[in-house]
Amino acid sequence: MSAAVSRHIVVVTAVHAPSAPFLPEAHASLCAQELPGGWEWHWVIQEDGTTDAVSPYVPDDPRVTFRQGRPGGPGVARTMALAHADGAYVRILDADDRLTPGALARDLAALEGDRALGWAASRALDLLPDGSTVGFPGDPAEGPVERGAVLDFWAANDFRAQIHPATLFVRRDLLIALGGWMALPASEDTGLLLALNAVSRGWFTAEAGLLYRKWEGQVTGQAPHVDPAERTARMAVVEERARALGTFGWRYPAAG
Repeated sequence: MSAAVSRHIVVVTAVHAPSAPFLPEAHASLCAQELPGGWEWHWVIQEDGTTDAVSPYVPDDPRVTFRQGRPGGPGVARTMALAHADGAYVRILDADDRLTPGALARDLAALEGDRALGWAASRALDLLPDGSTVGFPGDPAEGPVERGAVLDFWAANDFRAQIHPATLFVRRDLLIALGGWMALPASEDTGLLLALNAVSRGWFTAEAGLLYRKWEGQVTGQAPHVDPAERTARMAVVEERARALGTFGWRYPAAG
């Protein structure tokens, strides 16, 4: 990887037609980010499908790449997006969400400051339709997140992680080594978070890094997402993968 490429942060967004109108707001939140000298972001928007409904909302910006592909869900779209940009780091940004000022710089500083950390995350606030925001108690303390800590909390709290997977900022080589996002109809980002935590230490920033939009059309608000049988199956696979990774002895960074 060249020096120029390595100083890119690849922001990956999966989008489908209902969430496309929010892309300009996501773009505005990216444009407000300030990064250290020599660093820049590259936004890869991958449509989960091949419609004509998304492209009108894609910003006209040379830092933005738009691609389409056959439908496979958000995890497939995000993983396919990795083919279209190189960089040292990958930041998830859902199409309907917004970064807070300084979010990218804080994550970058954490991982650049400690090469033994594989990923970073931050507090998220729900962004309600009236523009107000709501936080939640139970966030971890700011600082390192030890291996297995996220899985332990998740398993003990009805499969709810205290770290929001939509805030992930991760080393690209580690993300690729774990296969990207899980091949699940939902919870694919939680599966990635638990896999990352099984093999590497992370960093949590207590300052909010994401505004997580709550709206009528979001996928996580639809009935199939909370179907009990499917949820049980998803959680079983997510947990089994994370626990298997934890027992195999593979770690990031690899022992010298």
